[in-house]
Amino acid sequence: MLTGQIRNQIDQVWNTFWSGGVSNPLSVIEQMTFLIFIKRLDDVQLGREAKANALSQPIESPIFPTGNDPKGEPYDHLRWSRFKNFEAREMMRIVDQHVFPFLRSLGDKNSSYGLHMKDARLGFSNANLLAKVVALLDELDMGGRDTKGDIYEYMLSKIASAGTNGQFRTPRHIIELMVALTRPTPTDVICDPAAGTCGFLVGAGEYLRQHAPQLLRNAEQRDHFLHHMFHGFDFDATMLRIGAMNMALHGVEDANITYRDSLAESHSEDAGTYSLILANPPFAGSLDYDTTAKDLLQLIKTKKTELLFLALFLRLLKVGGRAAVVVPEGVLFGASTAHKKIRKILIEKHKLDAIIKLPSGVFRPYAGVSCAIILFTKTGVGGTKDVWFYDMHADGFSLDDKRSPLLDETQLGTSPEQPLDEDGHRKNNLPDILTRWDNLKEETKRPRTAQSFTVSKEEIATNDYDLSLNRYKETIQEEIHYPSPVELLEELHTLDAEISAGMTKLEEMLG
Repeated sequence: MLTGQIRNQIDQVWNTFWSGGVSNPLSVIEQMTFLIFIKRLDDVQLGREAKANALSQPIESPIFPTGNDPKGEPYDHLRWSRFKNFEAREMMRIVDQHVFPFLRSLGDKNSSYGLHMKDARLGFSNANLLAKVVALLDELDMGGRDTKGDIYEYMLSKIASAGTNGQFRTPRHIIELMVALTRPTPTDVICDPAAGTCGFLVGAGEYLRQHAPQLLRNAEQRDHFLHHMFHGFDFDATMLRIGAMNMALHGVEDANITYRDSLAESHSEDAGTYSLILANPPFAGSLDYDTTAKDLLQLIKTKKTELLFLALFLRLLKVGGRAAVVVPEGVLFGASTAHKKIRKILIEKHKLDAIIKLPSGVFRPYAGVSCAIILFTKTGVGGTKDVWFYDMHADGFSLDDKRSPLLDETQLGTSPEQPLDEDGHRKNNLPDILTRWDNLKEETKRPRTAQSFTVSKEEIATNDYDLSLNRYKETIQEEIHYPSPVELLEELHTLDAEISAGMTKLEEMLG
């Protein structure tokens, strides 16, 4: 958890970029990413040097070699701990002309997140701005993995406008909910085909660190966790760099974060590869048939991106693999042939587990569209029996553009430090969702008037595979008492008597 001081320091860095002419939020984060990466390289080198000195041995795998770079500058000057003390114009020369070319040369030799630095460029030419930002970042205490990760999350939270192609950041607590619902295991192979900043992959990694800490003590599981478990695709180079750094700052430096247009490219190489998919894909309109992957069109012929992504998830999952994904609510009740077909496929050919209806303000200020979380398991042979529905009313934050917390920080999220009372539940449904999800047998007994309930596969099929919660939810009708004719006559007689008495009194007053 970040202290107020660290938040203020990050705000200072942000404001410094802003006043220096770098005002695009993604550009700010990208430039901060580069500089944090450069600082991290030197921190790693310092650690290896300390270890070598303690053991009186040569340094193991030095990042910065001895001698000069191809342009004649000593590699020693390219290190953060050295150039941070240089005069502003000299610092700019070193960083722009020597440090960034050095970063680009590291691509084939270092972990995968280093590959995304091959196109790295310093995005501004103001020497004083660079000097101020370096000084501010140098004061940040980023020693621990949790602190580095929290700092990066806070940076990402400052993106105040949606990116291109429908990109926007999924709130951290919604990611935590979806991860907890799917319960990642140390043997999972996890994929987000619309990774963006890699929030879902980071969330899955943090869940495993908390619930399966033994995996980092087991050599085989640790290797899988660091090098083979996490896979993210995106076609935005900026997002790839930000996502890769986000993973690195959360302790996974070799995640497979790669360039891919998930809906346009064939998936023959990794079809049936992943055991868990977590995603909130873009819902940006439609694609042309000739630019859409043919293996997806074979499953469902549509131009709608939200339906194509569902087809993609089924294509990428292995048998027995599970998914928790966000979809626009129209997917649940759309009347087109493609809408009905994808719902029928999920229910009849695989195992549809749950539909969680989200409040319409969850993704503000980026988008106000009503969405839902779909949870399903790929089986290829059916298996749907009862589908669990939950009507989420609140997630702990206001549902306007400000998204202000409605509860104390200790009562937010999926696992609040303090139990929630009835008022707390009205403001934060997340813990209740997990509690009910863990007791699905009891859910079959709930009435349709409850906040959650189950619906049989047969009933859904008879309703043309409509998955909208309102189709099945029942409301409690308050009993209204209508007076009988006798009661009405008595009221009229009473009223008539009161009027007569009033008129008599008025006549007496008038004399």
